[in-house]
Amino acid sequence: MWDTYHSMACQAVSCRHLGSEPRQGQYDPPPGASSILGLEASGYVVELGPGCQGQWKIGDPAMALLPGGGQAQYVTVPEGLLMPIPAGLTLPQAAAIPEVWLTAFQLLHLLGNVQAGDTVLIHAGSSGVGTAAIQLTRMAGATPLVTAGSQHKLQMAEKLGAAAGFNYKEEDFSEATLKFTKGAGVNIILDCIGGSYWEKNVTCLALDGRWVLYGLMGGANVSGPLFSKLFFKRGSLITSRLRCRDKKYKQMLVKAFTEQILPHFSTEGPQRLLPVLDRVFPVTEIQEAHAHMETNKNVGKIVLELPQ
Repeated sequence: MWDTYHSMACQAVSCRHLGSEPRQGQYDPPPGASSILGLEASGYVVELGPGCQGQWKIGDPAMALLPGGGQAQYVTVPEGLLMPIPAGLTLPQAAAIPEVWLTAFQLLHLLGNVQAGDTVLIHAGSSGVGTAAIQLTRMAGATPLVTAGSQHKLQMAEKLGAAAGFNYKEEDFSEATLKFTKGAGVNIILDCIGGSYWEKNVTCLALDGRWVLYGLMGGANVSGPLFSKLFFKRGSLITSRLRCRDKKYKQMLVKAFTEQILPHFSTEGPQRLLPVLDRVFPVTEIQEAHAHMETNKNVGKIVLELPQ
């Protein structure tokens, strides 16, 4: 079972934005995955399986996508899910990349088929996935719009490149989106909310638009004529869960991301990408980190730092 796996000593791990759900038993790990929280980590390779291909050596800094188990001192990782840490990034910054950036990359490119000139509506625009999606949308030559629950979060999203932001607590984001797009609507919606947003999503979706659903923070139930409204728009509803994908798919995703996106974390200029960190907590303050996350005031990722 160890053939093509690396063992990595973790120095920094992220708190998932929805961290309270798995902790409360609402988000079970896939079969065979660790029940320990944590879907991404950064650190150093400390041991190599006998079937590894020689791409890594002991002591190499690395970051990893995980199905679970990240909030620990050591993790075992298939070599195809390891990525080099871009030059100039710290270990905490690297720990904020794998899950959310791979998720955003998958949603936009593999599922949403983003094209230059598209307009993309990103819900939870100040979250880890949201802050990544804003930057990747800009890189693709498309226009990112966001929703968030405070003026501070909207301002941070606009600093990252969002063309406009809408406070869902104070205005109807579908009306604001249609006004911004002069009635055309958006080509892609990245939606981690679900049920409570369905009607507004369909209202502001453009003809032939793609609604990509990757979370159910607003509930799983729909009451109303969803199908007829979506049918009228010729819209596509696409759903995605990265954590439960098989290893082959994840390795393909990591390879594509490493080749196409990762170099831009080290370049200078307008195409440079930046992981957004809200706060870094020592692992001894993990309860405080989760409490901070549950206030829903963070912009970007919350990271735990482990002792070397």
